[in-house]
Amino acid sequence: MRGDRYTLTAPTAPSTARLAREFVTATLVAAERRLLIEPARLCVSDTVANVVRHARVPELTVEMTVRAENVVVAVRDDDPGRLPWPRQAVGERGGDGRGLALVRRLSHASGVTWVWDGLDVVGKQVWFELRECAALTV
Repeated sequence: MRGDRYTLTAPTAPSTARLAREFVTATLVAAERRLLIEPARLCVSDTVANVVRHARVPELTVEMTVRAENVVVAVRDDDPGRLPWPRQAVGERGGDGRGLALVRRLSHASGVTWVWDGLDVVGKQVWFELRECAALTV
């Protein structure tokens, strides 16, 4: 149930979304999980863009866990500020309107969790789970 874990740490910069897309693509190709590439690229791109847009940190981490039954991707930043919140409707409050609402639609499951160091909150991570059976219906 543990799975294989892959990690990318990169600067919090607009170009990191492209790097994260390439990272998930290469990982999924190597794991022979090609059906998950497109939803993974869209979801990781939007979660990284949220960190770049809203977090005030020098770097972020993308972590992938590949198991037989699923792939879980988490994007972590060390800004323990407010939790990200999905918009209710596409286009609401300007911007591209995708963000976490798109992640929710494309993934089997998704969420936001605090990152703890002992009793201190030191960051947060947005995660999403992809399954091949769900990817067939996207």
